[in-house]
Amino acid sequence: MKDTDLQRILAYHERTKHRLERYAAGPETLDWSAQPDPFRTFEGADRILLPLLADGLDTSFPELHRPGAVPPRALTLDSVGLLLELSLALSAWKEYGPDRWSLRCNPSSGNLHPTEGYVVCRNVEGLGDGIYHYLSRDHALERRALAAADTAGGPSRLLIGLSSIHWREAWKYGERAFRYCQLDTGHAVGALRYTAAALGWGLRRVDMADASAIARLLGLDRAADFSGAEGEEAELLLEVVIGPAAPPALPVFGDLAWAGKANVLDPHPMYRWPVIDEVADASRWPGEETPPPPEADYPPRADPPAVAAAAVIRQRRSAQRFDRRFELERADFYALLDALLARPCAPWDVWNHAPALHPVLFVHRVTGLAPGLYALPRSLGAETKLRAALRRDFAWTKPAGCPGHLPLFLLAEGGCGPIARTVDCHQAIAADSAFALGMLAEFEDTLSAAPWRYRQLHWEAGLLGQTLYLEAEARGLRGTGIGCYFDDAFHELLGLSGKAFQSLYHFTVGKPLSDPRITTEAPYARTPA
Repeated sequence: MKDTDLQRILAYHERTKHRLERYAAGPETLDWSAQPDPFRTFEGADRILLPLLADGLDTSFPELHRPGAVPPRALTLDSVGLLLELSLALSAWKEYGPDRWSLRCNPSSGNLHPTEGYVVCRNVEGLGDGIYHYLSRDHALERRALAAADTAGGPSRLLIGLSSIHWREAWKYGERAFRYCQLDTGHAVGALRYTAAALGWGLRRVDMADASAIARLLGLDRAADFSGAEGEEAELLLEVVIGPAAPPALPVFGDLAWAGKANVLDPHPMYRWPVIDEVADASRWPGEETPPPPEADYPPRADPPAVAAAAVIRQRRSAQRFDRRFELERADFYALLDALLARPCAPWDVWNHAPALHPVLFVHRVTGLAPGLYALPRSLGAETKLRAALRRDFAWTKPAGCPGHLPLFLLAEGGCGPIARTVDCHQAIAADSAFALGMLAEFEDTLSAAPWRYRQLHWEAGLLGQTLYLEAEARGLRGTGIGCYFDDAFHELLGLSGKAFQSLYHFTVGKPLSDPRITTEAPYARTPA
């Protein structure tokens, strides 16, 4: 790791802050008819159409959070397809007038979807050993590389690789796009973990593989295959775990026969943002096994509503407007926050680090709870750090009826709708919801020890966001991730100075208002199996 990497990361973060007097550098104009192609394809690669099986999945949403509650499925083409159908696949098509666009199970900033998924498999029934690209548009696998030698007889293995195409976000958001790509990666990790749990599987990060090893495994370093097309940045590898876990290791295939050439997503890009490549280079994972953090001593969660897991996952949407008259029940509010505590179950058992992000909440309308500013430190050490860093006049009192194990504290009482709206780039959704929040990251200490964790802090933020999305949907509510906020205005409101804590993601939850003019169609025209 070069000595300048930390400085480059800190400089990038500072220059890409939105401020009350100006926004981070981005394009001056957008031509939506020239939006980059949302689907990466590899011409010349054979395609395997995956079955649509989610309608037959009977796992309930509460079962996702009970280790051992779901019998594990065998690793087959069908189960691989089901994993992808409920994590990275399309969830619906929307139409309004002449416009038509797709939604996916994994959310994305601006619905631009920079995250690409890859399947790496050995001895999976119905799939030849090798590397595949997942094409969400068709719910199909594109065979990128096939093992030349027969490896039958060894253990079955299934890994999912994630990459980012920075230009998809930079086309709209300019220099700040790298942040959004990382948030989207965190959401995708959460989507995969929840679905793996629905199949009775564990999921772990293969953290000993560095970024260059992941790029080689997935074929992202094959320059000729991406000639003239937008490249992909390797993010991480996740491995499905069934039963006792063997030590993590990259699969070895020997000779591979590669096929396919990447399509061009934007033939006429109008801008270039070199700082994105700079921060990507400075923050690549060097490969380092991470011991799991000590388990927190929380009581088991109360079961969320007994709704079907597949229904919750597929109906997840980002709310565009909220009902300002709606009041959230206090018990539901506490349950939503309780889901953010790092227990040894989905989705938090996929995470290799102690919690480093801590929500600060603008509570607007929760029955029996005073409106105001609240904090949820997700570790004991964080409470001490936050008390020292935030304003000295904050109250730090436990609200009435709050479960004893839930570390929620009232900082300041009073209506905060206008403040939340201003901080979140003047967006009404931040004030019209039941509550909004900003996620404060333990920034300076984390990056000083390991600069590459800049990405992982964003991944943790995305994982928190994915949890809120699904927990809200299970209760008939809806969430919206907010990437546009005034970084330092939020810090100043809290009395923060320096870089000990930085806000990385905002979110809001409430009762959605639907637009009847927008019609919804099934994600795939073909009939489910």
